[in-house]
Amino acid sequence: MEYGDYLRRYVSRTSKSRRLFLRAQKLFPGGISHNIRYFEPYPFFATGARGKQLRDADNNTYTDYWMGHWALILGHSPAPVAGALSRQVKNGTLYGVTNDASVELGEAIQKIMPAAESMRFCSTGSEATMYAVRLARAKTGRRVIAKAIGGWHGFNTTLMQTVNYPFEAEEGPGLVQDEEQYVESIPFNDLEGSLKVLENIKDDLACIIIEPFLGGAGGIPPVDGYLKGLQEFAKKNGALFILDEIVTGFRLSLKGAAHKYGLEPDLFTLGKICGGGMPIGVVCGDREIMALADPVARRDKETRCAIGGGTFSANPVTMVAGRATLDFLAKNRQVYAKIDRLGEMARKGLTKIFADARIQCQVTGSNSLFLTHFTKNNVKDATDVATSDRVLLTKYHLALMAEHGIFFLPTKMGAISFAHGEPDVKKLLAATESLVQAGLFT
Repeated sequence: MEYGDYLRRYVSRTSKSRRLFLRAQKLFPGGISHNIRYFEPYPFFATGARGKQLRDADNNTYTDYWMGHWALILGHSPAPVAGALSRQVKNGTLYGVTNDASVELGEAIQKIMPAAESMRFCSTGSEATMYAVRLARAKTGRRVIAKAIGGWHGFNTTLMQTVNYPFEAEEGPGLVQDEEQYVESIPFNDLEGSLKVLENIKDDLACIIIEPFLGGAGGIPPVDGYLKGLQEFAKKNGALFILDEIVTGFRLSLKGAAHKYGLEPDLFTLGKICGGGMPIGVVCGDREIMALADPVARRDKETRCAIGGGTFSANPVTMVAGRATLDFLAKNRQVYAKIDRLGEMARKGLTKIFADARIQCQVTGSNSLFLTHFTKNNVKDATDVATSDRVLLTKYHLALMAEHGIFFLPTKMGAISFAHGEPDVKKLLAATESLVQAGLFT
């Protein structure tokens, strides 16, 4: 079958979504409220989800590997979380004042991750990373922020640099150009190259902020020694080492990437999983650094680091959903054994299928995360991902969606949840094999 055949099949199955998209285009720029959610010819519109499945407006169901931007480690609407939400909604959704549920979630995070000596809740990961680098500047009195090429830390102005390929080009109009001189980008997984850049800015370096595992840039794990090398440089030169664990926190292990890779960040950010499917961001870490934002001890605004939280920060609905999720993960360690095993099964199975068919493809990922890249080159950084055959990857994901009811947000990394099982991975592998046999990749 030709790609056009899969495209026509998708269109024939999603007529209601097409009409919804036409309406959405009159309301939202591009018809969407998050840039990456658009894909050609138009995205389907979800009307429900449960377990491992999404349902769209045309009543099609999809085995979901996007899992709410990788946030839903227990699947859609898991019983423990749904029950906690139902009880809380009847008791209020937004108090606008402090609440006991926030204390309970904070204590649960701290118990699992003792390095979270102090924390501040907000509503998005973009806010959490923005606060983290602001704290770093307040602590050090320095200005320069170092981040990885292709590293994604949300849409905050400071960190919206070298995110999209070509990385040397500006990210677009509306950004503060003066801010760019205080952000330096380092090559992921190239310690020598990174240290060369850092050495030139060390006297004004406030922090290094890094995703321990590149998520949006292609599902790339770190090579041995890379993260520890960055951490050592930061601590040696009076800068802060910040781990952005919004994707990896409670995903690569219960204790996150810091535990997996033996790291000791000064600050780290959390999100996604610890919100239980509700909006959340967390900046946390060293108590002394976090105390710079203490409005009780620092009443003079000139001595207080201005980080807030927002109207919906620590709202009780998010707090109870997050607490229910973390409680379940802490009490059921088999979650990680299962999803990691399925992730390895998917990576090995896909690698074998494409190798046997002599299709140049690399499969990256770790634990329960994975992504295919159509390239002959070893994939070690965001440039390798960006220069692979992204058009073919889009075709592959659309064909899975249209012909086999398997959903990956096109070109984005897949995530396995506790709701998935071995039959789902076998279905993915069989579907991929059938697409190979049908000639999609030739």
